[in-house]
Amino acid sequence: MMKSGKARKQRKRLYNAPLHVRRKLLAAHLSKELRQTYKRRSMPVRKGDEVQIMRGTHAGKTGKISRVDMKGYKVYIEGITDKRTVGTDVQIPIHPSKLKLTTLVLDDALRRKVLQRKVQMPEVKATQAKTAAPKTPAK
Repeated sequence: MMKSGKARKQRKRLYNAPLHVRRKLLAAHLSKELRQTYKRRSMPVRKGDEVQIMRGTHAGKTGKISRVDMKGYKVYIEGITDKRTVGTDVQIPIHPSKLKLTTLVLDDALRRKVLQRKVQMPEVKATQAKTAAPKTPAK
């Protein structure tokens, strides 16, 4: 655990972080429905997740994550492109802290284990978690 508050040491920690730490740093907040369902505030992003952009010129747009850049701490989203001077489209890199997860891909065991551990659910199904989660009655 890093104790220093010095910016230089924080940047060094970020640039030299191993992959298992980088994965945790590439996390985005969950939507309100997913937050209620899984009792978590954020999750590491992965390819296939559906997200909503919360900040920047593309705020409000939604799309599916097409690529996660572990080295540059960026995420690329389908349909979020910019025109190059040559005329071709290029995807825009976005930092995951500017995103909100609306749909999770739950086809890998690691993600299901993480969610089961927190929620104490018997089993999280291997399908995609939809934003329209069933509402629990108010107590």
